[in-house]
Amino acid sequence: MNTAVFLLVSLCCCCCCCLSAAQEEIKKTENEDKKCQTSEGSCYPDLCKLLKDFGVMEEKLRTTVEKLGVMETQLKVNENQLEELKNKERMKVIFSAALGGNGPTGPIDHDTTLIFKNVITNIGSAYNPSTGVFAAPVAGVYYFSFFYHAGGSEVKYISLFKNGQRMVSSSDHKSSGDGADNGANAVTLQLEVGDQIFIRLMANTHVWDSVNHTTFNGFLLKQV
Repeated sequence: MNTAVFLLVSLCCCCCCCLSAAQEEIKKTENEDKKCQTSEGSCYPDLCKLLKDFGVMEEKLRTTVEKLGVMETQLKVNENQLEELKNKERMKVIFSAALGGNGPTGPIDHDTTLIFKNVITNIGSAYNPSTGVFAAPVAGVYYFSFFYHAGGSEVKYISLFKNGQRMVSSSDHKSSGDGADNGANAVTLQLEVGDQIFIRLMANTHVWDSVNHTTFNGFLLKQV
């Protein structure tokens, strides 16, 4: 009987020791888990948040690149516009030419384009002294004028033409009591590139030149 009691008591003590040891092991494991969680929280950021933040940064970067591309395109447009404005500012068109010779031109039995051979000024080279024709190098508003000298005993009649269309004229009848006549006219015209301006001596009339008495002149007022 005593032996049975002793065994029962020993078994109970052993169970208590085992249970206590198991509880201690469980507490130790829980503490280790807590330490691990704390360590992971401080050393390894949340991966989802990191990816989200990275996505936001990537989108901002893409938007910035797109804006830079738009700005670069606009800059090129502005540079082209500035260059065009500079070219317009540099464009100068001014000419003045005299008929040349020493004596009359005409009368001739048909209308004749006068060739002002004695070039005084030809900035822009728009006037052709071989043909007597001015060709507009740029679209714009131009001013033209002409002056003539002629003997009073003949009819005087000259006109300025644009592409074959008469724009303005100057004329005078012959007179037995007037030894010489002078005439002039001027006009402002809007021209397109290539439009031609020239002076014609009308049929059976004449003009006279010496020391640049009879001239044809023009210049660009404004590009359009």
